[in-house]
Amino acid sequence: MPSSIPSSELTSLLITHVFGVLVLLGTVFYASAGAPESRKKVLMWSGIASLLVLLTGGRLWMVLKPTFVQQGWLVVKLVCWLGLSAFGGFAYRWRDRACLWLSLSLVLALVALVMVFVRPF
Repeated sequence: MPSSIPSSELTSLLITHVFGVLVLLGTVFYASAGAPESRKKVLMWSGIASLLVLLTGGRLWMVLKPTFVQQGWLVVKLVCWLGLSAFGGFAYRWRDRACLWLSLSLVLALVALVMVFVRPF
């Protein structure tokens, strides 16, 4: 693997990663309010977006090459990713708790965003 990454690849990875997270958030919001008949299509897009976030996030992590001491923020981001990936299905199953899934999704997205910029551990 080359020691440096072209800026165009880094930019496209970042844009794709953020777009995938936005699609994940969108599927949770749609699952909370959409028709039950749309479940299959929405969860399909949620899965595609989740895979996109995982793959682009893994590639970005490879570029950053953190030491083992600096990996706490990565674990937090993985937990946030798992939560966002699961909340779309939860929102369809438990529609009466839609406000909970929406709130938790926004909190997880905010925590993941803070981990990127602050990296407290």
